[in-house]
Amino acid sequence: MKSFSLFTIILLCVAILVVDTVAFYWLQSITQLIESSLIRTAINVLFWVFTVGLVVSIIVLKITLDDISPTRKQVLISRFYGLGVLSFVPKLIFVIVITILYFSNYLLTETQSFFIVPIVGLLSGFLPFFVILHGIFKAIYKYKIYHHSLSSKKLPKSFDGLKIVQISDLHLGSFNYAYKKIEIAMEKINNLKPDYIVMTGDLVNNYAWELKGWDKVFKKLEAKLGKYAILGNHDYGDYSQWESEEAKKENFIGITEFFKTIDFELLMNESKIISKNKEKIAIVGVENWGTPPFKQYGDLEKALTDVQDISFKILLSHDPTHWTEEVIEKTDVVLTLAGHTHGMQAGFQYKNKQWSPIKYKFKHWAGLYEQNNQYLYVNRGLGWLGFPARIGMRPEITLIELRSTSN
Repeated sequence: MKSFSLFTIILLCVAILVVDTVAFYWLQSITQLIESSLIRTAINVLFWVFTVGLVVSIIVLKITLDDISPTRKQVLISRFYGLGVLSFVPKLIFVIVITILYFSNYLLTETQSFFIVPIVGLLSGFLPFFVILHGIFKAIYKYKIYHHSLSSKKLPKSFDGLKIVQISDLHLGSFNYAYKKIEIAMEKINNLKPDYIVMTGDLVNNYAWELKGWDKVFKKLEAKLGKYAILGNHDYGDYSQWESEEAKKENFIGITEFFKTIDFELLMNESKIISKNKEKIAIVGVENWGTPPFKQYGDLEKALTDVQDISFKILLSHDPTHWTEEVIEKTDVVLTLAGHTHGMQAGFQYKNKQWSPIKYKFKHWAGLYEQNNQYLYVNRGLGWLGFPARIGMRPEITLIELRSTSN
């Protein structure tokens, strides 16, 4: 909320009031069917108490934002974000649907209109409300394991059956130190008995202090052979105002040192060669690489310097746009693991079909992609940022099992 001007916040509040006014107008066509005047009055009063309370709270929060502690600020912004969406979206859908029904009255008989308009109108408002409510309180912590098996003739036989678990976009500050919420995910990961665990960026929202106490949780992660990590765009502190460059640097050091504490090797434009039975593969990690306005810290050329002669390379790169711009047809990297998009934390998935508004921003936004025997996997994220919910886009733990087809 701090990134928006007071004028923008006021415009947002005006939009809320306009939609609520129209929603209230249409609501009267339904509440008039209630015989008790006391119940009708109670509904009307509660409607406006909630609306006015929300608008006033948003404005007050914006005005007093600078005086609130960073920890409290992060929590309040997220909660008001969720409350705003929970209030605004169902009412907007209700207004649209009931307006369409009203103009369809000319096609309906009086009896049909009497029953259809109230029932469909109420469903159009309540159904989105409960879907969002479920996303806020249930789905956001309902971790889903996506299991994929990838075959490649470039993978040495010694590494056939290698199991890699990928997690991404934890945004630990959003959890407000609710350690048990992620311990559930840690247990699921350990049950997969991975050879390697990789973390592909955005460990925090902005600050090193978000990591307090989380070391005890992440030390529970077990990998047979190793754990690796890279940085995401939120791990550099670029979205915060700092008293000095030194303060920003100290924050960055605090974040990078945390990986050592939890036994993850942080790869910053470098590679790790893994040997087995005299055969080798490479895990390559780049710093964040993204299209503007995201800064480009990543240097893929540098990261690949020492592994040019290794046929099977796994690249950890936070932003999936990197795959299109610098990886496919420009390198021989077989598998790229990314995150960043969160699948927008909202969408629709059924069997092999999936859709989210984020697809209009990112060509590759969730799941597995392949081009010319090069693969990209985009993790939907384990945590959340901003909107405190997951709607049709559950938090993800990815298990990738590698298979060798070499002779």
